[in-house]
Amino acid sequence: MGIRKRHWAWAAAPLALALLTTTGCEDTSTPDAGAKPSAAPSSTPVARVCAKPAAGPAKAPAGAVTVDPAVVGDLAAKTRSNPPNTTFWLRPGTHRLKPDRYAQVVPKEGNRYLGAPGAVLDGGKKNQYAFGGSAGHVTIRHLTVRRFVAPPDEGVVNHDSADGWVIEHATIRDNSGAGLMAGARQQVRASCLRDNGQYGMNAYKAGGRITGLVVEGNEIVGNNTDDWERRREGCGCTGGIKFWAVDGADVRGNWVHDNRGTGLWADTNNNDFRIEDNVLEANDGAALIYETSYNAVIRDNTIRRNNWVEGRERADRGDNFPFATVYLSESGGEPRIKARTDKIEVYRNVLEDNWSGITLWENADRFCNSPANTSSGDCTLLVENTDRCVRPAIATAPLYADCRWKTQRVDIHDNRFVLDKSVVDCTVKCDRMAVLSNYGTYPDWSPYQGERVAEAITREQHNRWHDNVYVGPWKFVAHDPSRVLDFGQWQSAPYRQDAGSTFRARDGG
Repeated sequence: MGIRKRHWAWAAAPLALALLTTTGCEDTSTPDAGAKPSAAPSSTPVARVCAKPAAGPAKAPAGAVTVDPAVVGDLAAKTRSNPPNTTFWLRPGTHRLKPDRYAQVVPKEGNRYLGAPGAVLDGGKKNQYAFGGSAGHVTIRHLTVRRFVAPPDEGVVNHDSADGWVIEHATIRDNSGAGLMAGARQQVRASCLRDNGQYGMNAYKAGGRITGLVVEGNEIVGNNTDDWERRREGCGCTGGIKFWAVDGADVRGNWVHDNRGTGLWADTNNNDFRIEDNVLEANDGAALIYETSYNAVIRDNTIRRNNWVEGRERADRGDNFPFATVYLSESGGEPRIKARTDKIEVYRNVLEDNWSGITLWENADRFCNSPANTSSGDCTLLVENTDRCVRPAIATAPLYADCRWKTQRVDIHDNRFVLDKSVVDCTVKCDRMAVLSNYGTYPDWSPYQGERVAEAITREQHNRWHDNVYVGPWKFVAHDPSRVLDFGQWQSAPYRQDAGSTFRARDGG
């Protein structure tokens, strides 16, 4: 998988989930000594599964093959010697594979792997992969998978992105690379994805799109322990979960917190996402990035104390870009692409004490075939043949519109935005809400040079804020980073944003 560069800077089966409110939740993170206390607890339910994982069956189910932790390689050997659709029950204890780099379990179609209480599959920092192969409809429940050493961008569980897997009540932790890959119709429920070296899950399938992905009731915490953004500056290769070319995803009821970098990141030609009822908090970077993607509903989420590390780093460098906790980059609604919505709708969320709010951004120099397109040569979902996006054809309809990802048809309403700068511990640049682009300059054959894109994203592409509540010293950025507005200017001509919204400098004010 090609590395895709980050481009913040503008120059370039039904399940009873283990849910409870955050009130009284055990904090499984290790905050800095000087960290500010959390905001008041939300009533939004979150998945507290790392501290209290659900126990697996204490006895082998009828007909199950028992796996002995005292026999090294027993799980892989019994998988090979039994037919498809076999259930395996792993006894309590630490199970190991043969001490070979490529030793792994290769399930057969429909296999089920159930862990007894205390069952652990341990890679011993020697095995790269735990479960791989192309067999579909594999189930893994009540099993801890730890200490595997997958290479960067690769994963430990479902390494080959097979379809139809179900991962429930699993703990996947302390692995290199990604704890988990994803295939079509995969369900990840009530699981703990914790302290993995790169991603908790990398939803990527080589050579194809992933459809029908469900991520529900999980705790996703402390991932990117290897700090890949510092190893590969600007790689855009980290996050609690990264989604690539996923068509149809339900991401709901998860607790995504204390990841080093972004919490949830949908990057490149994703479509039809519902991101709802999650708690996204205390991630070093943005809570959510939706990038070069289409059609999403983002609702009923509690989003707090995110982006303190990365936002402050950029402000300290003097960067005036509005680095936001919800970042919609070259992403918008597109009625021509089939989905459950034809816009990006952001509503009924609470954003509290984050480093800035929501930024809508469109890089004027980023489009199909542009050297500034950091998505490894990909083109939009509207153009099948990327070679068409060249001059002179790109300068005329329909390619002028279809060869670029556009931030359009974004509807932001009925949200509550709260900012107390004393909690965030900042004086400047943490208070921004923005819709903007850069001045187009590159390449020299680009038809998008000058202020064309900045004018379009700000005034012509149906991006609207309305009926929101603001508490705190918010500022607003429109058109380009230099235009910083107060609330009155934001509501007035020519921008006319936030009709029906209310603004007060502080609670009780």
